[in-house]
Amino acid sequence: MQDYFLTPEFESRSICAENFTGEKGRAGMATEGTGAFAARELGQGWKVSPSIRIAAGTTFTLADVKGEGEIVHIWMTDTAKRNRRLILRIYWDGCEYPSVEVPACDFFACANYQDPSLLNSAMVAVNPKRAFNCYWRMPFSRGFCITMENLDSEDVTLYYQIDYRLCKIPENACRFGAQFRRTNPLPYKETYTILDTLKGRGLYVGTYLYWGVNNNGWWGEGEIKFYLDGDGEFPTICGTGTEDYFCGGWDFDIDHHYVPFSSLYTGMWVAPTDDIYRSQRRFSMYRWHIQDPIAFREDIRVTIQALGWRSDKRYLPLQDDISSVAYFYTEAPADVRGTLPDANGLEIC
Repeated sequence: MQDYFLTPEFESRSICAENFTGEKGRAGMATEGTGAFAARELGQGWKVSPSIRIAAGTTFTLADVKGEGEIVHIWMTDTAKRNRRLILRIYWDGCEYPSVEVPACDFFACANYQDPSLLNSAMVAVNPKRAFNCYWRMPFSRGFCITMENLDSEDVTLYYQIDYRLCKIPENACRFGAQFRRTNPLPYKETYTILDTLKGRGLYVGTYLYWGVNNNGWWGEGEIKFYLDGDGEFPTICGTGTEDYFCGGWDFDIDHHYVPFSSLYTGMWVAPTDDIYRSQRRFSMYRWHIQDPIAFREDIRVTIQALGWRSDKRYLPLQDDISSVAYFYTEAPADVRGTLPDANGLEIC
């Protein structure tokens, strides 16, 4: 808990479709919007603009704020009929490049949001029905800009709220970043890259993996590895198994059944599937390094192996469909462009 009972040294602000700028005393003034027809007998101030419509193939600026402070909460829900068609981007301090560039559903650790499981964690929550919440603290010194791109062929209605504070931030406050990757399928005997070499100084604070298995049997023997500050062939930090990194054990298996869980800093759920096609199961896993952030001074690279079992108790390098989001803070805003696939490369089949 933060010191919420102390005399505040910040000003609270919020941006949504009822106040696009977050200005003081300017919310709820709309006379046009997606709720105008429903409010036609009530008039101004009666939920006239609760949401926006993002036309197919366009980008909408959700927020463009000047000043100093920090984002403390983001909530949104949408009407998209297909996964990974909305791309969330966040820009810090006037930068032309984004430090966050992630499909919105993956950013909230819920890649397959057509059939989402509830997620109850400290940093991200997915609540009924398809309500996405983020509590990562995001400082800025000269402002921020948040956009949403609609890659779909249909218009999408988006409800959203961005809560932030205007305040002084520490001089050593880092900037939040998140990068998406996908490899489908992973080439034989190759490791999956969660985060390629990220230069600078900062903290690695979270991992989200959405893992599509292309073989029967257990798939999570692979180790996660953190290469820090010039590490070469071998890393400084090496885990002991995929389920171990996500704070589970023994294949997430009780009585020959995967057991989903969602807790403050880690969780896993299994996408429903017909048992006939067991090899095509998909697993959604998150791990927040809030109590144990991983510090780097020069650079960081993060990889994970994809390993199952074959005959004679031998490891089987897997060729699975793996996608990820890496969450981190860096001294200067990071440029995360270059890893986002096109719409076809994002599609979950």
